[in-house]
Amino acid sequence: MMHHMMIRIIVFIGSILMTAFGIDMITVASLGTSPISSVPFVISLHTSWTFGQLTFVMNMVFILLQVALLRSQFRPVEFLQIAITFIFSAAIDFFMHAMTGLQHLALPLAVPLLVAGCAVLAFGICIEVASQILMVPGDGLVRVLARTGKWQMGSTKVVFDSTLVAAAVILSSLYGGLGTLTGLGVGTLISAMLVGRFVNFFNHHVFFIER
Repeated sequence: MMHHMMIRIIVFIGSILMTAFGIDMITVASLGTSPISSVPFVISLHTSWTFGQLTFVMNMVFILLQVALLRSQFRPVEFLQIAITFIFSAAIDFFMHAMTGLQHLALPLAVPLLVAGCAVLAFGICIEVASQILMVPGDGLVRVLARTGKWQMGSTKVVFDSTLVAAAVILSSLYGGLGTLTGLGVGTLISAMLVGRFVNFFNHHVFFIER
């Protein structure tokens, strides 16, 4: 039993690293980052804070919101999301640094990198869910919002991501002037559309999870 749990934990940590790598692939394509990362990435472009550091701060806010919404129903084990976020945020900064040379590629190379990033991110999400250990704070907050509001998980995720992108657009305009969209672009929309489709594909054809 203990051996089986250790394997699940290792797989889960691997999924966190894969998710961070996928997000960075999307971001490095320079066509716009993923919706969940839009706010920290936009801020990182205009401050001395790194993408990973700001991702950590944002996820701490997500955990606090979970606590506020669930109150006594919040399980103490969920505070392990802090450790998960530390690994996730550190991995984001590591992979971004490692892929510095891939930034600002020509469009014929940037698009395949973007699509590949969406696939890697989706596969990481599928492994994360399949491991049945914990969820990263962003996904955890979506789950809590869906539960407390009695909404569908998928619909809640769409609204959640859309809200983050809208906040990123406002921040980008505040930093760079009205109409400025630094860090955002067509890649943000493409990743919003593709990641879910890749998740469904992997669930049905790799993990054999029924519709």
